[in-house]
Amino acid sequence: MKDAFGLPQSLLVLGGTSEIALATARRLIARRTRTVWLAGRPSPALEQAAASLRALGAHTRTVDFDALDPGSHESVIEKVFAEGGIDMVLLAFGVLGDQAHDERDPVRAAQVARTNYAGGVCAGLAAARALQSQGRGSLVVLSSVAGERARRADFIYGSSKAGLDTFAQGLGDALHGTGVHVMVVRPGYVQVRGPLTTTPEAVATAIELGLRRRSEVVWVPGALRLVMSALRHTPRVLFRRLPI
Repeated sequence: MKDAFGLPQSLLVLGGTSEIALATARRLIARRTRTVWLAGRPSPALEQAAASLRALGAHTRTVDFDALDPGSHESVIEKVFAEGGIDMVLLAFGVLGDQAHDERDPVRAAQVARTNYAGGVCAGLAAARALQSQGRGSLVVLSSVAGERARRADFIYGSSKAGLDTFAQGLGDALHGTGVHVMVVRPGYVQVRGPLTTTPEAVATAIELGLRRRSEVVWVPGALRLVMSALRHTPRVLFRRLPI
């Protein structure tokens, strides 16, 4: 059950080695979260992530999860929920890809889209069904500012995030009134210098505040909302010249 401030006591992370997800888990553990599931491909990194959260006092377990294996998503999520109620599911997996390489390799480009969009759709629906079955909980979906307008530098990744963002908004509308809260998080670029950047810790802080407020869309940093509103209306001939 969530505490009086709307923060989860139990958390399932889909994409258990995500830096943003782990920063969020650490922040929530410092509040009231006591049970964490990290779902991801088996790896030393996943086990190290789990160990780091156990050191903070959270009962942390790992479960095998592959974004590119949609046929397994529902069973993995059902397995976790069968162990006890989950207050929050954080959909945090995704790949950036290599724009220059992927433009020359359509199969690689398609894999970026399959991971970020198709995988997100399948896992998102499976998580939503599980949350709806228990009649409560939050689904937090990590989108990206990259999905707001296609840039020459990352339009393959950006287009996949645009699809995920639209899907998550629609899912939130579909679940309105069911007791399940869907929150879309649009961070700036992480660990890249420039006007549209942020950090995992800043995103974690924004997620906590969004949960407390039961926000539907969260921008990180908040000023990005105004910046992207302006960029969406910038003529393409000018947009192409911007150093972003």
